[in-house]
Amino acid sequence: QVQLAESGGGLVQAGDSLRLSCVASGHTLSYYTMAWFHQPPGKGRSFVAGISNGGRPTYADAVKGRFTISRDNAKNTVYLQMNSLKPEDTAVYYCAIRFAVVAFDPSQYDSWGQGTQVTVSS
Repeated sequence: QVQLAESGGGLVQAGDSLRLSCVASGHTLSYYTMAWFHQPPGKGRSFVAGISNGGRPTYADAVKGRFTISRDNAKNTVYLQMNSLKPEDTAVYYCAIRFAVVAFDPSQYDSWGQGTQVTVSS
């Protein structure tokens, strides 16, 4: 079974940047679609960005032009570079995998990490 571990969250000010990492163990990631979701306080989990096994990215409208998803299959790692952070980006960020194309519905993903907290102050 694949295990995912996120890191890189923290407390930053509006306009700052963070890079999240998600390392997988137990299976190679190269055949999987990877995605980042976030869960703001009191809300459900929603799609942020995804990347196909071929490296094609997909983004939620709210993060287009600010966030970049990438993957390093040799390191079994997916990244989320977050620039120009806003207070509304405050959330727990999770990575997830599925053995199919990128999906926006979190229920379509097979494995999840434990999450990393991102807090953006104004």
